[in-house]
Amino acid sequence: MGREKLGSRLGFILLSAGCAIGCGNVWKFPWMAGQYGGGGFVLIYIVCLLVLGLPVMVMELSAGRAAQASPVGIHKALQKPGHKWHVHGWLALFGNVCLMAFYTVVCGWMFNYFVRFVIGDYQDLGFAAMTSDPVINVAFLAVTVILGFGVLSFGLQGGLERVTKYMMVALLLLMVVLSIRSVTLPGAPEGLKFYLLPDLSKISGSTVVAAMNQAFFTLSLGIGSMAIFGSYIDKERSLLGESINILVLDTFVAFVSGLILFPACFTYDLEVTAGPSLLFDTMATVFRNMPGGRLWGSVFFLFMVFAAFSTVLAVFENILACVRELTGWSRRKGCLICGIGIFLIALTTALGNSLIPFHPFSPTSSFLDLWDFIVSNNLLPIGSFLFALFCCNKWGWGWDNFLAEANAGRGLKVKPWMKPLFRYFIPAVVIFLYIYGLATFKWK
Repeated sequence: MGREKLGSRLGFILLSAGCAIGCGNVWKFPWMAGQYGGGGFVLIYIVCLLVLGLPVMVMELSAGRAAQASPVGIHKALQKPGHKWHVHGWLALFGNVCLMAFYTVVCGWMFNYFVRFVIGDYQDLGFAAMTSDPVINVAFLAVTVILGFGVLSFGLQGGLERVTKYMMVALLLLMVVLSIRSVTLPGAPEGLKFYLLPDLSKISGSTVVAAMNQAFFTLSLGIGSMAIFGSYIDKERSLLGESINILVLDTFVAFVSGLILFPACFTYDLEVTAGPSLLFDTMATVFRNMPGGRLWGSVFFLFMVFAAFSTVLAVFENILACVRELTGWSRRKGCLICGIGIFLIALTTALGNSLIPFHPFSPTSSFLDLWDFIVSNNLLPIGSFLFALFCCNKWGWGWDNFLAEANAGRGLKVKPWMKPLFRYFIPAVVIFLYIYGLATFKWK
């Protein structure tokens, strides 16, 4: 079975950015910023992106391109005889499945809100009512899974790359329009002050841990989501420059999401610390009180659908590639079986507030909190730590091999003086913050 390739460099950048850009930017980032004090969290988040996220992305892409394999095959192809690094590949596949166990349901919520605004039935929209309605949750989960694997069944270039290109361009245009509208609202100055001016007194150890986890979450790092796209590209461009391009697009979307949301919160006196419901309840309230709200709401949630669905497609492709390498199945057979499997697992989240209630941490927690905890607080930082150890140490793939792969082609290069940063600093900081985060985690 010959390995498929992307058709263009633009396709790779938009597809990789599409994997990174999603609910982590436009749903999770704003409510994390709201809960952790606004501008201070944003500042630490940007530092974590540059110091931790960017190097780990270069490592993932390099390992994927060198191995020409999915996450379950990367370490087998690159590790030394007798070593057991390939166990991380199974951890990466598990992480992608756990991510889709709740992410597909969140994407379904975006579809639901978009449809409700389009048909004009949005006056009584509410997050709590939606998440406790089993019919809505299961129906739109099914739509997400069927559409996602349906696109992938047409192949890498004909399906995934083509659809993602159009969605990403439309997403970026919609964001600019919506942010211009939002910063002209009456409460914009207060909202922008909260969002953009760091209050250093609100920065704590928990803020730093949350910012690191969010940086890994928004870039889809640690579980091989970037490595798979490294395996689909050639060696014409070096990977530091390509990683910067992806990071810039990803950060742009997250940043502009805050420009859309926080001015609206302060204009309509809405709670910025609301958590996962922030985007849904806030924006529904905004559009109910805004002239032309039905149109603006339809546009906004169309953008949300694009953002969420781009990541769904990318992670589905990762899962599909792993399964096909393990089984030898055709793309369409793999799509059918993986689709059924993901749908069944995601039913836990879809029904977690109704037919199969489950409260892992507190009476207000749910399956969504459990899956998010497994992925964001554990698998992403552990996976990033393992990638750093594997790529930069002689008992892994090795620094020299990594450097040669990362720097192959035209563009920005990883410099030899960066070796201590990649080999020692990044894994040390990640594992310290991971342990600190678990020790201080609030089970609420």
